[in-house]
Amino acid sequence: MKGIILAGGLGTRLSPLTKITNKHLLPLYDKPMIFYPIQTLVNAGIEDILIVTGGNNAGDFLRLLGNGKEFGLKGLQYAYQECEGGIAEALSLAEHFAEGERIIVMLGDNIIEGAIAGAVKDFRRQKGGAKILLKEVDNPQDYGVAEIKGNRVVHIVEKPKDPVSNYAVIGIYMYDNTVFDIVRTLKPSGRGELEITDVNNVYIERGRMTYDILKGWWADAGASIDRLLKVNMLVYESGANKTDLVQKRKNPASKHTPARR
Repeated sequence: MKGIILAGGLGTRLSPLTKITNKHLLPLYDKPMIFYPIQTLVNAGIEDILIVTGGNNAGDFLRLLGNGKEFGLKGLQYAYQECEGGIAEALSLAEHFAEGERIIVMLGDNIIEGAIAGAVKDFRRQKGGAKILLKEVDNPQDYGVAEIKGNRVVHIVEKPKDPVSNYAVIGIYMYDNTVFDIVRTLKPSGRGELEITDVNNVYIERGRMTYDILKGWWADAGASIDRLLKVNMLVYESGANKTDLVQKRKNPASKHTPARR
């Protein structure tokens, strides 16, 4: 299983800080932001990671991270996204890197308190398909929101005006090797991007999506200057990636999902 960290984007919500660097290179307490998603994946047993980035500061990632030896990685590779095309479009650049293996995709500005080793272990045993992580939030209209019935996610709506739940889909996704075929079928959304929510809904429609609920705090450090400050304080006060705080869910039994344990 391989890891992909998406670290592109213009970071306009963090301007003027991002006029001189990529937002994922900004500091969170005592480390650059990009260190945290890398460590999250390493703690989950991922040994090969691809970083997808873009813009004028792409070369800074190589200067900072090198070949990933500092993190104990077997390999750290890089891909360049030429323009803003959405999360799913950035993911498509990783097909050659994946080499048919399962992948875990993490947004580079998503910072979590705990670890995801348990969820990753469950996905490794899952019979294909996909897995997402959900978190209950106070402002679900700002995120992709999951509609849940029993132990199933039945639909995800991106930034709904009237959310059907408070469960946001956080920026950590696990997929089998059919994800790249799905991306090729997508049409650009109203904002001209290939949406990761559309990818997830295809898996849901096929009955091949499972989910876990993340415990502990989760934050999108790239959402605003105020959020960046808040995440700095969260990291300072509690530290990130200390314990496995994924609450396991009983997945729906089907031919596509693992047997009930």
